Amino acid sequence: MATITDLLQRETRALVFDLYGTVVDMQGGLVEIATPFLQDKGWEGDPNQFVTWWRRTHFEDSMIDALCDRGHTPYRQVGHRAVSQVMERAGIAHDQDEVRALVGAIETLNPFPEVVDAMARLKEGYKLFVLSNGDRDMLEVARAHLVDIDFDDVISVQEAGYFKPHAMTYQTAEDVIGLDHPEIERSGILFVANHAFDCIGAKAHGFRTCFINRRNRPFGQSPMQPDLQVETMTALADALCGPAEAVSV
Repeated sequence: MATITDLLQRETRALVFDLYGTVVDMQGGLVEIATPFLQDKGWEGDPNQFVTWWRRTHFEDSMIDALCDRGHTPYRQVGHRAVSQVMERAGIAHDQDEVRALVGAIETLNPFPEVVDAMARLKEGYKLFVLSNGDRDMLEVARAHLVDIDFDDVISVQEAGYFKPHAMTYQTAEDVIGLDHPEIERSGILFVANHAFDCIGAKAHGFRTCFINRRNRPFGQSPMQPDLQVETMTALADALCGPAEAVSV
């Protein structure tokens, strides 16, 4: 009997990746950047908690922006508001240059350790794309830190005018991919994310989905369950390409 990996290997033509938190280590990278800043400010709280507040506030504000449907607010502006709010919550005196510097650090984040090798394996058999909530110019800067990954295209939700998981974001990605690769149909696209909400949105659109479950947490009881769950990008490459051959020394 065919397994889900057999089916995905047979039908998948392209992989579309979320960027922040899936390809790049957003939590770890921002904690590393925020820690010395918070120490200089004399804040005695947990930097990891600060970053979690920041990311959660940003997520909530971006969802509100999409739901209100009164025009798309750039990712960077949402980020500035979120960081300012968290600074106030933590009682940290700050100016807007400091807010801009923290948000700008997102553009310099590095990929998770296993990602570059896994992407190289996946590239041998599939087209690789990014669909990100980041602004166009932010993603262009980020590509300079992802030069070892050969993406076919990096797509911003600015093209759709909504944040994920709005349906128009996935439709826009499909349209952009189809312009250069008309042979790739919706059923041949596998969407890959570390976030359940993103997998749910992509699944609702009609993509197959893979949940990168790095923190070993339940996906939830949504009817839009992922087709595949793995802990790392290496495991995804193993599923779609077969296990990497051991290198003899």
